[in-house]
Amino acid sequence: MSDLSIGYAAMLEQFHPTEAVALSALAEQHGFTGVMAADHFQPWVPQQGQSAFVWEVLAALGERTTGDFGPGVTAPTFRWHPAMVAQASATLGAMYPGRHWLGLGSGEALNEHIVGGYWPEAPERINRMFEAIEIINKLFTASIAHKDVKHSGQFYKLESTRLWTMPPVAPEILVATAGPVTAKRAGRHVDGLITVGAPLAKIEGLFAKFDEGAREAGKDPSTMPRVLQLHMSWAETDEIALVNAMTEWPNGGMKFPKGDIRSPFELEQMAKLVRPEDFEGRLVISSDPDVHRAYIQSFIDLGFDRVYLHNVGRNQKEWIEVFGRDVLPKLHR
Repeated sequence: MSDLSIGYAAMLEQFHPTEAVALSALAEQHGFTGVMAADHFQPWVPQQGQSAFVWEVLAALGERTTGDFGPGVTAPTFRWHPAMVAQASATLGAMYPGRHWLGLGSGEALNEHIVGGYWPEAPERINRMFEAIEIINKLFTASIAHKDVKHSGQFYKLESTRLWTMPPVAPEILVATAGPVTAKRAGRHVDGLITVGAPLAKIEGLFAKFDEGAREAGKDPSTMPRVLQLHMSWAETDEIALVNAMTEWPNGGMKFPKGDIRSPFELEQMAKLVRPEDFEGRLVISSDPDVHRAYIQSFIDLGFDRVYLHNVGRNQKEWIEVFGRDVLPKLHR
């Protein structure tokens, strides 16, 4: 799989942190090459049952695995001042050189409203994120040069300071994008993009806008990472795979934005309205590994070079073994 990385998505909403780390290590033993760990304060629905602190889990992943790893994704805007996110990321970069990347997003109320502040609409959340990215980039650049930096913007202030623990090369910053405007801004300001499974035509549009923004900033988009998180439901039978999707990951069948929903218990009530057909085009549900392989390959053919896979069921060990044997070796650029 030259120039292609297929990693494991460690869903901290579903698994106790020690189990998530052990599964990540098992995945690496079966051919997965990196880990994307979910950053949540609460699970999507109570059935998922967990929500560990991602930064401690990332440090454990650094010790237990040898591949790349990062948060998928952290919002550097409400629970955190962006300087704290920069410090956390820089520390991991210093501890595990060349392995850690920083995945950022604009946040969801489910996780960010807990601090009790005003929850703005999506355009302001995106503007906050890009100002936070400006601060993180400033800190990374100045700190490598052993200089202080300060910031005074619309949403954030930073007094003169630097990161005293810093890797020789700053962690790459990847931004979660789902719309064309964000994709273009990401191309201008960060190193790469993260998105989730969606119709291929929509993703082609995101790529085009990302490339446009990168070229405007004088960057070569062909060298910038395109990262995908892909949810699926595999089990020994189609029936079990469907039950797993309906019970463990009903949020995957919700065809509406979830960024303003504050409670797992609210989502639990909404999940009662989800029907099997709601997963069509959003989540492949099948017992046939080759069906999943073809679906994953379609995204690789589109231009993704790093894909992190999430099987929504609790049958992680079986899935890791089957996909490590029957799926990963057949994927190619």
